Amino acid sequence: MSDESEELYSLLIPLAEDRLIVPRACVAEVVRFGKSDVAQGGQAWMVGSVNWNGRALPVVSFEGMIGKDIPAQTGRTRIVVFYSTIAKVKSGHFGILTQGFPQLVRVNRQVLRLDSTDGWPDAAPVLCKVRMINEYPLIPDLEKIESMIAEESLQA
Repeated sequence: MSDESEELYSLLIPLAEDRLIVPRACVAEVVRFGKSDVAQGGQAWMVGSVNWNGRALPVVSFEGMIGKDIPAQTGRTRIVVFYSTIAKVKSGHFGILTQGFPQLVRVNRQVLRLDSTDGWPDAAPVLCKVRMINEYPLIPDLEKIESMIAEESLQA
């Protein structure tokens, strides 16, 4: 197998203190964060929803989902729009707030190594942390995030 076929285009998504790394194919779009329609009550990590392509896009704070403080939204805040993978979110997509624009990277086995340290609650939507040269991004559990959003939507 060639080196090229073993590479995966991924996005490094900046958070307040961490970064996420996800396959590029999971992401539909990156959009500017505007005023959200925040639902009353519910989980603090559920930021609310925004109008995206004529539909209500549920938006969450990943930091809030892993038990950290939710960062203030600034002019650099973006929404990474993910495709629904298990069809639990009505709109077919959901968004995660970021603290800047994601960076496109190509990764392969030589670049990524599993990092055994953690720092998030057991129920957090994190699969693991990896070492990537001088970065230590988290790999989010997108199916769990989607399930958490769907559960929150049913309770709202």
